[in-house]
Amino acid sequence: MPKYCMNYETGEYEYIDRNGFSIDRGEYVYNWDDSEYRREEEEEERRRWNDDE
Repeated sequence: MPKYCMNYETGEYEYIDRNGFSIDRGEYVYNWDDSEYRREEEEEERRRWNDDE
């Protein structure tokens, strides 16, 4: 599911999927804020780690 992220190339927020594809522009972007995806991955990893204990 795409997240609302900053596209640094345009200076605007857009819906961008995990692979960097901008739904709004219909093309891949290469300079964008992927921190929401990284945060989500870190939380999932933390949950898996806690489940293993």
